[in-house]
Amino acid sequence: MNTKATAISLQYTETGQAQIVSTVPNTHQLKKDVAELKEVLANGKELSLEIKQYRKARSLNANSYCWLLCDKIAEAWSPPSIKDDIYIEMLKRYGQYEKHMISVIAEAADMIYRATNKHCKEVDESELNGKVFKHFRIIKGSSGYDTKEMSVLIDGIVQEAKDLGIETMTPQELEILKSKWGKKNENI
Repeated sequence: MNTKATAISLQYTETGQAQIVSTVPNTHQLKKDVAELKEVLANGKELSLEIKQYRKARSLNANSYCWLLCDKIAEAWSPPSIKDDIYIEMLKRYGQYEKHMISVIAEAADMIYRATNKHCKEVDESELNGKVFKHFRIIKGSSGYDTKEMSVLIDGIVQEAKDLGIETMTPQELEILKSKWGKKNENI
């Protein structure tokens, strides 16, 4: 079950147990979902709950536009590049990174690039006990971005495209695209 809550509170039963109470806008689907979860509990199973800040999902339109511009940038670069390489470069410049870094012995650096499909950036190196270690930040792929994160990526890619003389959407068209993020079944 996945739903958006508009309020949350903590209540206590007479036996001292805590209950999380939330207010949600769509009660019709919620009733069905809760009934299914109650059945799981009735069968002696436990539930796992995760409550986190709501982030509006971005639509595939933003991702499609990202790849379209990466393709045009790849063609414009001299010598021409592969669009996947441009995408990785744009992620390095404007993307989001995982919280933790990875450190490996220098000889294993190529393995990290292969294992992450180049979704990493070497940020430093150090020496320990006579061995050189390379430190990497792992880049999150855009498919995991929320609207704000994708907006930063798209804005960066648009500026790169403009700098190369590539025609991009107008600011108004970009605003329309951004306003549609999170809505399903819409095309550019």
